[in-house]
Amino acid sequence: MLDKLEFIEEKYEDLGHKISDPDIIANQNEWRKLIKEHSSLEPIVNKFKEYKSLRKQIEESKQMQMESNDKDFEEMIKLELIELADKLEAAEKDLKLLLLPKDPNDDKNVIIEIRGGVGGEEAALFAGNLFRMYTRYAERQGWKIDILSSNPTDIGGYKEMIFLIEGKGAYSKLKYESGGHRVQRVPDTESSGRVHTSAATVAVLPEVEEVDDVYIDMNDVRIDVFRSSGHGGQSVNTTDSAVRVTHMPSGIVVSCQDEKSQLKNKDKAMKVLKARLLDMEIQKQNAEIAGDRKNQVGSGDRSERVRTYNFPQGRVSDHRIGLTIYQLDAFMDGDLEEMIDALTTNDQAQKLKDAI
Repeated sequence: MLDKLEFIEEKYEDLGHKISDPDIIANQNEWRKLIKEHSSLEPIVNKFKEYKSLRKQIEESKQMQMESNDKDFEEMIKLELIELADKLEAAEKDLKLLLLPKDPNDDKNVIIEIRGGVGGEEAALFAGNLFRMYTRYAERQGWKIDILSSNPTDIGGYKEMIFLIEGKGAYSKLKYESGGHRVQRVPDTESSGRVHTSAATVAVLPEVEEVDDVYIDMNDVRIDVFRSSGHGGQSVNTTDSAVRVTHMPSGIVVSCQDEKSQLKNKDKAMKVLKARLLDMEIQKQNAEIAGDRKNQVGSGDRSERVRTYNFPQGRVSDHRIGLTIYQLDAFMDGDLEEMIDALTTNDQAQKLKDAI
């Protein structure tokens, strides 16, 4: 590990010189690429410097302990060494985590697709609850939200909601939300007070930002325009502004009608299409990885039931890691940090185990 860290430190220093070179600065594309690489190595280098400093302090303290004839001083050094050893162990653990292969999509924005599943209107209402939950979480993070497509119901739910969250590291935080979400509660429409079980599915897709991520041959795409409609099929637009994009090789169909502009709807539909195509590749890779792993937290399998929200008991349980939180109201209001941290830690622990 030390050889690898020393190599990274040397590379970091070399990149530091290159990004100050006027000739490289003149080539903005190359300069931005080097800046990004330099920035990605900085946390590892800073932690490695801390690690080396701690090792040096331990060596110096041990030397002073050997040369000392003062028992009180020796006892003080002994306590200091225990503290330094704990810090060194923590720094070593942090370095192992930092050296794990990074998901290339972690820093990207995310497109989240929520669809009501089993449960009719109640499932659509729950889909709306999930949308609000992720919206509140995004607000807590200072992230921006943009609705790409929605299919609302008459009583305030959503058959489908597709939206973009823009913020640094959004995908790294939300990627574990993919899967089936189940709710157990008494619906507002239930007069007898009987608890119903409904479900919604969540798909978290990294936004395609660069041309290199996904290439779409427009000869493979069919674009249809139609008139937007509101609840119950009533017309809300007198022009053909709604857009349906069909990617014929994959069979993916995306419809957008939220904007009054046909061009804007087309742009949003293409954004979703690119994200879904990239996600298909990610799912394929994750399926291969999951074949060799019992833990599938990071697989993002849509068919997997990942979480249950039990309203009568005020709890939310994640079935992948066995974590139950008894603060459902706060959770539904966007207080997801404890769950997200636990999922991230579990996935990192599994990767560390696989790396040994």
